[in-house]
Amino acid sequence: MPQGVQVRTALEAIEQEMKRHRLWQAATPSAEALASVQPFCCDTLAFEQWLQFVLLPRMHALLDAGAALPTQVSVCPMAEEAFRGQRQLMPLIERIADLDELLSGRRVRES
Repeated sequence: MPQGVQVRTALEAIEQEMKRHRLWQAATPSAEALASVQPFCCDTLAFEQWLQFVLLPRMHALLDAGAALPTQVSVCPMAEEAFRGQRQLMPLIERIADLDELLSGRRVRES
C-alpha cells in the first residue's frame, strides 16, 4: 500500500478514535487561537483541538496536493502527556504512534 494511502488511513483512524471518545468538536476555534506559533498551539488550544483543527487538516492538505510529507514527526509523546492518566484514550495514543511511525520510521512511546 502506498505511503499516502497508509497515512490517510492513519489520519482517519485518529479521527474515528477522537469521535469515539467524544473529543471531536463541532465548533471551530477562533482564527486567533489557530494562529498560535507555539508548538501544538499549546497556549491557545487543547491538544485534541490541535489534532482536529491543525494536524489533521494540514496532513490531508499535503496528501491532497501530492506534497512531500514530513519525515521528522513525534506527536505521540505530546499525546501521552496531554492524556496522562486517561487509560481509556490508549487506543487514540496508539493511532497517533502509528502515524509517527509511518512518517518518521520511529515509534516513540513513554510507556
